[in-house]
Amino acid sequence: MTSPSDPAGKPVRCPICGKPATEVYRPFCSKRCADIDLAKWFSGSYAVAGREEDEGDGQDPFAGPSDGNDTSDDDKK
Repeated sequence: MTSPSDPAGKPVRCPICGKPATEVYRPFCSKRCADIDLAKWFSGSYAVAGREEDEGDGQDPFAGPSDGNDTSDDDKK
């Protein structure tokens, strides 16, 4: 099996340590380097820049659609 390469034919290098990437962990050379990269994402070391319009409309994106049936205790007083 040949080493992984990008479409231009250049060998892919591990972004963590610079060694040649392996097919199993591409674009990394090993599970260790893949885990280091994942830890950087989890810790906030990496960030994807957003645009201002990506801030949304101020509504909670995880709130379900409102059906008009508010069941909070405030209305029952």
